[in-house]
Amino acid sequence: MQFADKMSYTDYLGLDAVLTAQHPRTDQHDEMLFIVQHQVTELWMRLALHELDAARAAIAEDRLRPAFKMLTRVARIFEQMNAAWDVLRTMTPSEYTSYRDALGQSSGFQSWQYRLIEFTVGNRNEKMIGPHQHRPDIVEKLRAELARPSLYDTAIGCLARAGFDVPERAAHPDDRVMAAWTEVYRDPETHWPLYELAEKLVDFEDYFRRWRFNHVTTVERVIGFKRGTGGTGGVSYLKRMLEIELFPELWHLRTNL
Repeated sequence: MQFADKMSYTDYLGLDAVLTAQHPRTDQHDEMLFIVQHQVTELWMRLALHELDAARAAIAEDRLRPAFKMLTRVARIFEQMNAAWDVLRTMTPSEYTSYRDALGQSSGFQSWQYRLIEFTVGNRNEKMIGPHQHRPDIVEKLRAELARPSLYDTAIGCLARAGFDVPERAAHPDDRVMAAWTEVYRDPETHWPLYELAEKLVDFEDYFRRWRFNHVTTVERVIGFKRGTGGTGGVSYLKRMLEIELFPELWHLRTNL
């Protein structure tokens, strides 16, 4: 029962830092919910990046079974992030409005971890580095990711090593990549590891899309069609993001099977 000279639970988890990282700018009750919601999301993203990076390394070495476990975990992480929207939706528009001005121009649009997740899996738009120019250390992380093969590039590399005629890196959707994945799906028994890899990627994107959709509906429920604090169109911008596909060939091939 004595921990003066031993590592305690609080010590191991760094809870003194974690639990004192909430600094509301107003005295409004619901601001604490808003802060905690987003901090928890960033912690889940921290773990998602840890798992995605390890999965990419495993796929590059054709160690697919460990990669499957990691990708499954990432999908479950996004399931948890989805559930968090249910908590935030308990906040009404009037409650959010009571402290919204205190946010200034800060916005989830500026989440560098979210951007890094997109870059890691393959949705890469260099212009999205722009909001982070004031932080050279973050820009360096994002540019370093752009210099590496994405998770999807690495998965397509598995197709190449299995004998499929696919480009090393492609602008997606790509006809040769589509043809390769289609063959995998038409004969899953012959190509089972690749078939399972494809489904793990689809499973992750499924949860990722649900998270984006829940983001849109939560924002519309709380602020309607006001502009976002970061200057985006708010709901209109988020709805456009719903159209982005991370692994387009894996979705489009289903029409032709």
